[in-house]
Amino acid sequence: MDYQTILLSIKMLSKNEQARLISELLGHSPTSYLSIRRQQFYDKQASCPWCEGKHYYKFGKDKGCQRFKCKSCLRTFTEYTGTWLDGLHKKSHVVEYLELMLEGKSLDKISSKLGINKKTAFDWRHKILSSLGQDKGNEMRGIVESDETFFEESEKGNRSLNRPGRKRGFSTSPDKKRKRGVSSSKATVIATVDRQGGMNLSVATMGRIGKDDIACSIATPLPEKTILCTDGHVSYKGFALDNKLEHVTLRADLKQHVKHGVYHIQNVNSIHNRLKKWIDNTFWGVSTKYLQNYLGWFRLNERLKDSASSLNDFISQTMQDTDTLKRYNYINIAHQWLLTTHK
Repeated sequence: MDYQTILLSIKMLSKNEQARLISELLGHSPTSYLSIRRQQFYDKQASCPWCEGKHYYKFGKDKGCQRFKCKSCLRTFTEYTGTWLDGLHKKSHVVEYLELMLEGKSLDKISSKLGINKKTAFDWRHKILSSLGQDKGNEMRGIVESDETFFEESEKGNRSLNRPGRKRGFSTSPDKKRKRGVSSSKATVIATVDRQGGMNLSVATMGRIGKDDIACSIATPLPEKTILCTDGHVSYKGFALDNKLEHVTLRADLKQHVKHGVYHIQNVNSIHNRLKKWIDNTFWGVSTKYLQNYLGWFRLNERLKDSASSLNDFISQTMQDTDTLKRYNYINIAHQWLLTTHK
């Protein structure tokens, strides 16, 4: 086999398969990805998950995982405590699972390929995605665009509905067409982006938004010199006044799409478009209960789309959070709270 044939074969591989090939040629085994967290503890770059202390020492092994003991709080932990790998069985399948997940494979295909239960594949997906949480927006600066978009409330996967099942294209029953405009049957997602690539996506409420929903979405106050660009929704005006921000309003109904050649909300509208296409085309819609998890996944995909080793970077990003399991166990409560915000 000559060089050109080999090169053509490599180009036919997926991006993740190419990255894996490169790592194996460099002498890194796929399982070495899972040792990233352990190496961080060895290099004293990670903190105790209980007290965030930096003073700890090796304390034996626990089912193959390196165990540590903190000198400050005297509690023990492993390299995976609090992360999505904590207590996960069949860790030998994790790297291949992540590869298939990043390639957009369905849960049926993943469970068949790895020989695991479909529910296990589903639980793994949302444990992983729970590590992404919600971006606090603390890196936003300069010109910041914000706007809301809507997703029909969905109970996809729920086998005990209190209403007739929906057909695609209908909101409540085959005889009743989907409601147009804003309604309490739609989950409102607020997207906030700046010109440096910072992005915050949040399931804010059900129905119409208020300035408090915007504040909770962005979470970290924007710097005072920030210029906020939005549509004509009055809640953004109130939010800008409360936070002493310069506010530029663009009225699409008055054909105001760009002001002074630089102020617009085209970036955030592009995010809305790509997000909806990704969710509809890849998953055929997602449950409102898990929508925030998919927003985090989309945000990380956007950040890593030019990465030369997306698998390695994805694992590095998702293994930093030690509140992952708490957030995963809180999904049901968070969903019930969201449903009480109907407006």
